Amino acid sequence: MAKKPARMFRRLERPYTRKEYIDGVPGIRLRQFEMGNKKAQFPVKLTLVAEEGVQVRDTALEAARIAANKYISRRAGSSNYFLKVRIYPHHILREHRMAVGAGADRISQGMRAAFGKPVGLAARVFPGTKIMSIWTKPEFFDFAKAALNRAAQKMPTPCKIVVEEGREYLKGKI
Repeated sequence: MAKKPARMFRRLERPYTRKEYIDGVPGIRLRQFEMGNKKAQFPVKLTLVAEEGVQVRDTALEAARIAANKYISRRAGSSNYFLKVRIYPHHILREHRMAVGAGADRISQGMRAAFGKPVGLAARVFPGTKIMSIWTKPEFFDFAKAALNRAAQKMPTPCKIVVEEGREYLKGKI
């Protein structure tokens, strides 16, 4: 069965996180949370911050991570940055799978507010939540900003890019 549109799960709802009581919870699709050079110290830190409260599916987080990581690793090199996804998808998404197709109108009338079966995971994001961060050197600031901009396009909420550390190294760039 095809995936339901994201607008069904975007609205913040009551958290549903107790996996030990739920059968058939799908695995998390976010493969890595930290990429790049994990041991080096970088003076500049940029962060992607959510502007609205939404639920971000783990597939959207994975797409944003891949887009940002691929862009900055090709431009700056894998040893000149550190990228970290700062939210974790705890919330279990549920869906009441109704019969669709010809002759299904009789069946679809019942159980209008059904509980549903688990179909995916999402992270609950509130306004001002830090979604992901990139630490880098001052000469790669523009690449890091472009990488976070590409990640923001994969998010279901408008995002802004905030320079948290290293403003003194970026004179004239901000």
